[in-house]
Amino acid sequence: MTIEYRQAVLEDAELLVNIYNASFYDDYMRYGSCPGYGKTKEMMEESISKYIKYIILCDNESVGCVSCIKLENGTYEISCLCVIPEYQGKGIGTQAIQFVKTSYEDWKMLTLVTPISKKQNVKFYTEKCGFHIESTERDGNVELARFVLER
Repeated sequence: MTIEYRQAVLEDAELLVNIYNASFYDDYMRYGSCPGYGKTKEMMEESISKYIKYIILCDNESVGCVSCIKLENGTYEISCLCVIPEYQGKGIGTQAIQFVKTSYEDWKMLTLVTPISKKQNVKFYTEKCGFHIESTERDGNVELARFVLER
C-alpha cells in the first residue's frame, strides 16, 4: 500500500466534495448536521482558495483529505482529516498526521476538534497519534473535544 499526498487545486473541488460527503455522511446522519458534509462545488472551491488541502492517495486512488490552518507562530489547526470509510482502519489517518508533522516543520502545537461522542475518533487521536483532550466546546447540538499535540 503506497500513500502519497498532492496539493488540491480548484479542479479538485468536485472530487473533494465526494470525499467529504463519503467521509462525513455518518456524522451528518448521527448529528443532523456536519460542517464537512453537503458542501457545494463553489463552497469547496472557495475553501481550496483559502486553505491548503492535500488529497490523500492510496495506490493512486483518492481516499481522503488533510488540511491545516496556521493559527499563530508554530500553532496549526488540523481543520480536516478525513478518509473514506472503505479505507479507514488501514493506518492512512495515522500517516496523514505524520505528513502534517513533517510538512509544517515549525509546528510547536497541533490542535483539532472532533465530536467527543465519536469514541473511535477519540481513541485514534489519543492512542494512535498522541494528542490529549484540552477542553470541550459546543457547535450547535454537538459537543466537541479540543485535542492538542505539543512538540
